[in-house]
Amino acid sequence: MPPARDTRVPARRKLAQRESPLGRLRRTLTGPLGSIEHEVRAQLAKAPLHLNEFGFDPYGLRPEDALRLYTLGTLLYRYWFRVETHHIERVPQGGALLIANHSGQFGYDGTMLATAMLLEADPPRLARGMGEYFFWRIPFLGGFATHMGTVVGTPENCIALLEAGECLMVFPEGARGANKPFRKRYQLQRFGHGFMRLALASDTPIVPVGIVGPEEQQPGLANLEGLGRLLGLPSFPITVSMPWFGPLGAPFALPVKYHLYFGHPLRFQGGADEEDEAIETKVAQVKEAIAELLAKGLRSRRGIFR
Repeated sequence: MPPARDTRVPARRKLAQRESPLGRLRRTLTGPLGSIEHEVRAQLAKAPLHLNEFGFDPYGLRPEDALRLYTLGTLLYRYWFRVETHHIERVPQGGALLIANHSGQFGYDGTMLATAMLLEADPPRLARGMGEYFFWRIPFLGGFATHMGTVVGTPENCIALLEAGECLMVFPEGARGANKPFRKRYQLQRFGHGFMRLALASDTPIVPVGIVGPEEQQPGLANLEGLGRLLGLPSFPITVSMPWFGPLGAPFALPVKYHLYFGHPLRFQGGADEEDEAIETKVAQVKEAIAELLAKGLRSRRGIFR
């Protein structure tokens, strides 16, 4: 009589069969994440950073913290928003102000612009954001923002950065642009004047940037600005995901395709203490340049998701 077949499953095979969905996801992502982290680390090494003995730059940025943010940003940049840049070579070396339209409720537009400057600019640049004061009133968020390269947007900080040859991102529409309702998409809102006074005070070129895509990532229904002020916030938008999904509603974004259009650098003559009317005339020129980039991008794109 032939011997009975051994139907026992080897221990290793049992473990493989019991692998959780999260384990499979982690194993699947390990390769791409490692590759992206290696690329981001290499780009950060090429960027003009001046670190002290403790690994911080003069403004609080720590490359190891920035690596985490840019690795996540690169994942979104490559695989979710599938960003395309147009004429990024127009950004000059040295101090520069990147002036862009603002939209999409959540700040993915700033993250994608900063990621583009690290990955696509030659040499890589760290485009720093200007944070609102309320970021530093929230526990842990202020320190996190500082370690990532964001600074409080005071004139003194901005001028010091520009004179040191840094690249700054400014969104002059602020919350007016980011949280506007969907019916006003790609309609530029009122621009603040601060960036123009900075440019004049530091003799810095302005690069207009038109960002096409984020307007559709989280369509806004309304903006309850009065309620936002009561809560100490710049706005209180109602969107397709906020407040219905709770804390997860804010970062929600559809996988729209981003296009970043860089215009020719603009230089302006005059003094930072000019009357508002004179400053407004200069600001209008920048606003018009961004509007033209947006119009070009909207004409060129084949759809919201491609």
